[in-house]
This record gives sequence, C-alpha cells and structure tokens, in this order.
Amino acid sequence: MGYDPTFLGPLVPLPVAAQPVRELPATHFTVLLDPARRLAAATAVNVDGVTLQDVPRDDDWHLDPRVPACEQTGPELYARNDLDRGHLVRRRDPVWGDPGVAAQASRETFAYPNAAPQASEFNQGRELWLGLEDHVLEHARAQRLRLSVLTGPVLAGDDPVYRGVRLPLRFWKVAAWALDGGRRLAAAAFVLDQSPLLPATELAARTHAAAAADQPPPLGPFRTFQVPVADVADLTALDLGPLTAADVLAVTAPQSRAWRELAALAEVDLGT
Repeated sequence: MGYDPTFLGPLVPLPVAAQPVRELPATHFTVLLDPARRLAAATAVNVDGVTLQDVPRDDDWHLDPRVPACEQTGPELYARNDLDRGHLVRRRDPVWGDPGVAAQASRETFAYPNAAPQASEFNQGRELWLGLEDHVLEHARAQRLRLSVLTGPVLAGDDPVYRGVRLPLRFWKVAAWALDGGRRLAAAAFVLDQSPLLPATELAARTHAAAAADQPPPLGPFRTFQVPVADVADLTALDLGPLTAADVLAVTAPQSRAWRELAALAEVDLGT
C-alpha cells in the first residue's frame, strides 16, 4: 500500500508539507490531504510501464472512509455545474502488476481526496497536460520504464471561493525517472494554469453573475508551462527533497528561471 520512495532506485521521498496533512496510502500511490482546504496538498504515484494493465473504468467516485466527510470535497461541489472531478493521480498510472491489484488501484483513484475541481472544457492546453506523463514515460523507455510522479493543486490564499471551497487556479506536476542504470535521478516540472485571462472589471462582473446563479467563477484557458522544480517548491511551500537538484532545466538552462509555455509535447525539455 502506498507510494514507494525507493521505486526508482534513487530515493524520491513524499513531499513534506508546511501545513498539517492526512497521509492516505492507496495501491501504488499516496494522497496528502489538506483537511483545512479539503483538497490534496500533493499526491505521489509509482508508474511501472512494463506491467500496466487495461482494466474497466467504473467512475464510482466515493468519499474516503478514513477521514471525516467534512475534511473532503465531495459530490456537492460538482453538482449542477460544469466542474470536472479532475484526477490528480491519473486513473491509469497506478494500474499495473497483478490484474487484481491493478483493478483495485483503478478503483482507489476515484476517492474524492484524489480529485480537484477543474473547468470542464477540453482544449489543447489540457490535452497537453494529460499527455505529459506518457511523453516522459516514453523518454524513460530506454531506462527502467518506471516513473515516480508528484502532482497537486497550488493551494493559494486568494483562490476564488465556490460553495465554501477555494478553487485552485494552478496545478503542478513533477515527473522523476532514473538514468545511468538507476545511479542518477532526473526530474521535470510543469504547471497548468486555469486562471481566466480577462480584464479586472470583466472578471469581477462575470464572477458576480456566476455567484448569483450558483455557478463556478470563470476558469480557463488551460495553459501549460515547463518550470523549474524549485519554482514548484516555492509556489506550494512543499519540500521536494532531491527533485530540485535533479531538475533537467538545471543542466539545459542553468541561467534561466523563466517559465516556458508549451504548445506541443515536442517542446518539453527532458535534458537531451
């Protein structure tokens, strides 16, 4: 049960949060739930590309019985609106190994602590976000076909409130893999931004109208950036351990701290 920090060979520990969190281990992954925000502060999953299984998707979202319902964002947030329950640990990532174990992992990804509210529209930015892990896994194919992936929302204090829950405007992901036969760690970090690109007066008017109609505030467009791992640590106040030093951008762009907006997977810098 739970995320294995030794999965790659080089140690990749769970993130360490500055605030109190509930550690919720599941099959091949762990969720660190922030009970005050009722959302995950971080998730971590091990992905074995050799033994990935194809199991049916049941979409049976459920509260995690290990924590009080008042500490989770449940179905009431997603009712009668166009918000998606966005998987943080992707459904297919922990679905590997023995078929029975893989099926259990699939079911466990549908626990509400593994969800975060996201705008429902699919566009190029979101498709790019969903393809990042596959892209990095393919890059690692010549190594051990294994990844450790950390993902979560940026829990900012000024996130807009909807039905008593602050909706994250940014999400982050750090993918790690082993090089040189498991002797060296590499990592790449990404941020997805669903902040609305609207003038302040228009944003205020739309937010007010949405609140009057019991609808979410404006979200989107989805924009995906490759960023320094250190920036993710700064944004989230998470201790990411050895991942900051393993950042491929530290090798390929050591003088640059700029975020690079991505339009296609081919633009991802994996250090080669």
